[in-house]
Amino acid sequence: MTKSNPAFNSWETVRYELLSSRICDLGLSAKSARLAPFLSQLHQNLEARKLRFRPSVYLSDSWGCPDQVPIIGIPFYLADDRLVRIEEEQTGEVEDPQTTLMLLRHEAAHAFNYAYRLWERPEWSETFGSFRQPYRDVFEPNPRSRNFVQHITAHQYGPTYAQKHPDEDFAETFAVVLTPRSGWRAKYRRWPVYRKLQLVERLIKEIGSKPPLVKGGERLRPVESLRATLAEHYGERVDRFRAAAQGYVDDRLREVFPPVRGAALALVAVLRKHRPRLLAHMVRWSGLREEDAGAILSKVEERAEALNLELPSVRKEAALMDLAAMATAVALDYAYTGQLLV
Repeated sequence: MTKSNPAFNSWETVRYELLSSRICDLGLSAKSARLAPFLSQLHQNLEARKLRFRPSVYLSDSWGCPDQVPIIGIPFYLADDRLVRIEEEQTGEVEDPQTTLMLLRHEAAHAFNYAYRLWERPEWSETFGSFRQPYRDVFEPNPRSRNFVQHITAHQYGPTYAQKHPDEDFAETFAVVLTPRSGWRAKYRRWPVYRKLQLVERLIKEIGSKPPLVKGGERLRPVESLRATLAEHYGERVDRFRAAAQGYVDDRLREVFPPVRGAALALVAVLRKHRPRLLAHMVRWSGLREEDAGAILSKVEERAEALNLELPSVRKEAALMDLAAMATAVALDYAYTGQLLV
């Protein structure tokens, strides 16, 4: 992820910059500090049940395990607090810590199933149903059914997700057994689903210390393959966020060139007249390529013209020094962050 710079402290500017970026270019990692506590908690849950298997994780565009591949895909936005904020702004919801852990346990259950090929066992099919039956995107669950656990109570899955498919039924059942202090024995003892929970408990004890039969596999939509911009991912047009993101350069220009009383020169005219001199100064002190510095200077000119800024005729040389310092500061910010936020 691009380094944070105190100069870029406007959320509107940060949002515009992120939405303008391709997802694959955001530098995201499943090893991010934001995800670390959740993965640590999952590993503690597995360790508490003496499970040897530790599923690998990667960032994708949604939660999931690729079919029969024992790895967990985590939504990319959960790796960065700023992306979490954008996700909530765009969709109206985002996983809270409790839901994130619930979903991790659910996906870990899929990974456990695939790692040990449990779905091939006769007792698995007899208890949960055929793994090969078609997935139903649309199904009519019975919210009062006692043949299924009720694990995930929020997000898109909902408390009846176990009824979608035998593989989801197993995953939700496994997640309940894996959850610390879930009290599943007391809660479900008189429910028909109790036999499913007992089978999962037996499988954990039988297989827990054994090495997995399947390791790794092809990832589905990994973050480095997501070449759409963040705005395109959400079906947005990034230009609608541009106006709010102008503040950084606009504020700097207004600070250096306040309203003028008396004779004045148009700032944009001075910028264009002295462009070679300013450009050489920016390149020298920022270390940028001339084409990059030129792009930044063009943006400064664009905003100076849009704001109709002026400088006093009597202090033209001093104003040029101020202008060179400001343009160089913007260039240094770009050199530091790798992004042009204007």
